[in-house]
Amino acid sequence: MDIATVDGVDLEYEMVGSGEPVLLISPVLADGFVPLLAAPELADRYRLIRYHKRGWAGSTHTGAQVTVEDHAADAAALLEYLGVQRAHVAGHSSGAAVAAQLALDHPDTVRTLTLLELSLLSVPSGAAFFEQAGPAFEAYGNGDHEGAIARFMSVVGGADWATCRALLDERLPGSVAQAVKDADTFFGVELPGLGAWTFGAEQAAAISCPVLSVLGAETQPLWVEVAAFLRSSVPHIDEVTIDGVGHLLHIQRAEPVARAMAEFMSRHG
Repeated sequence: MDIATVDGVDLEYEMVGSGEPVLLISPVLADGFVPLLAAPELADRYRLIRYHKRGWAGSTHTGAQVTVEDHAADAAALLEYLGVQRAHVAGHSSGAAVAAQLALDHPDTVRTLTLLELSLLSVPSGAAFFEQAGPAFEAYGNGDHEGAIARFMSVVGGADWATCRALLDERLPGSVAQAVKDADTFFGVELPGLGAWTFGAEQAAAISCPVLSVLGAETQPLWVEVAAFLRSSVPHIDEVTIDGVGHLLHIQRAEPVARAMAEFMSRHG
């Protein structure tokens, strides 16, 4: 990957394809959007930009807490570094939180916004999700980073770890080992920042660009509730549900996700 140095922070990034730019923002799996890079519905029509957020993989690790707003500022600075004035922006899970904040902070930069199961922990089912993920936090607190990632991914993926691990090893080779290396960032920085993030009806109503909400048909209650919140709060929103997938939707079935994104972005190009 190439390196962009923005505001004293090194961000690893990769670009593929040509056409209108699309910025892809990942959550716990630093390379989670890799399957979409090979999807012809996107790769043949768009310039796809993926990057490692601050604290992930080879991007700069900082000792201080990094907020969702900080990540959004990094994303905006990366686009400016690349000479991109306006881009379609897509984010998954906590990466979708960064994408939404980017649309709020830099509305002239975001052409469209695709939210793949936005993680919003302030909704009522957020508390139940944290309780369900309790064993992962306990494992991390005991220094068992591998066990923490395994337990957390099982919860979000809605499957036992063996099934989830097999999927990741097939579709994203090396991603589990990288997630274990990034565990301090995820549990110590990302989740606290996400928990402190404010995104209510007022913020949702302030998003002015077209929004696509993508939901897995077999996902967890947290993301079903978040999708309902977006439906009632975002002014210009389309929705699509992908059959046969849960929270790892674009890793499980890249083609229908890519197709839904491409159709949405083409309508608002």
